[in-house]
Amino acid sequence: MKKLSYIFVFIFLFSCTSNTIFEKPKDLIPKDSMSLLIQEMMIASAAKFTKNKNNQRKINYMAFIYDKYKIDSLRFKNSNFYYTSKIDLYEEIINDAKTKLEAKKNYYTKKSNTLDSIRRDSLRKTNAKTKKLDTIKKS
Repeated sequence: MKKLSYIFVFIFLFSCTSNTIFEKPKDLIPKDSMSLLIQEMMIASAAKFTKNKNNQRKINYMAFIYDKYKIDSLRFKNSNFYYTSKIDLYEEIINDAKTKLEAKKNYYTKKSNTLDSIRRDSLRKTNAKTKKLDTIKKS
């Protein structure tokens, strides 16, 4: 009886194999497109609670992203599931998306700072002209 229980335990241990190797979906999104898609999704999720031009909030922009890349949510889900099973590949995709987003952030920060400095400079000139006119009016 004891030997039989050891045999069952032995069989049980060897029958428990990891099934985390998933087959590649037929409609797999390419790696570079997946990186771009994830970038857009990060931006969309960050913009969800920001007011748009029409002063609306809580808009789900994911449908626009799916339309832009001509995919549906099921295709993204299957591709994302496949890439998450290949952790090294998924990490590469996520890191690529992060670096490109940081580059975009730096670009727009520099652009914003330049526009702000131009605005400040024009305000200084306007204030100087106003003060000059005020002194002329007082005289």
